[in-house]
Parts: sequence; structure tokens; C-alpha cells
Amino acid sequence: MSVKIYTTPTCVYCKMTKEFFKKNNVNYDEYNVAEDEKAREEMVKKSNQLGVPVIDIDGEIIVGFDREALAAALKPEQ
Repeated sequence: MSVKIYTTPTCVYCKMTKEFFKKNNVNYDEYNVAEDEKAREEMVKKSNQLGVPVIDIDGEIIVGFDREALAAALKPEQ
């Protein structure tokens, strides 16, 4: 399972999402879109917006910290 999270350092919901991943033993790759222009462009292409976090779970895009959507997207792995 491939999990990517696009974040900024000051984003509270990004921190909540990463904490959710830690509690559920989810490995993920994090991209700081405040510093990484290529990652920012990739995030916008996937989500059509600039808000963070944007989470990509095997191609399923979730915008914002949505515990239920994250759990559903990760369910096959758990």
C-alpha cells in the first residue's frame, strides 16, 4: 500500500493525520509543500486545490483530516 501525505509545517490537521497514521502503524511518505515546489505541483494536480493535508492512499485522494475516510481507505491493509 502506498501512502503519501502533502503537508506544511504549521498545519494542525497535518499533525493530526500523521498521529492517526502512527497510532494505526501506517507507513507513509511525507512531502512538505511549503518547501518542495515539485511536490506542491503534484498535490495540486491530484486535488485541484492548495489546502493541506492532501493524502494519497493508493490513488484515492483525501483532502483534510477525515478519520472515517482514512480508516475506510486503509481498511484492506488492517
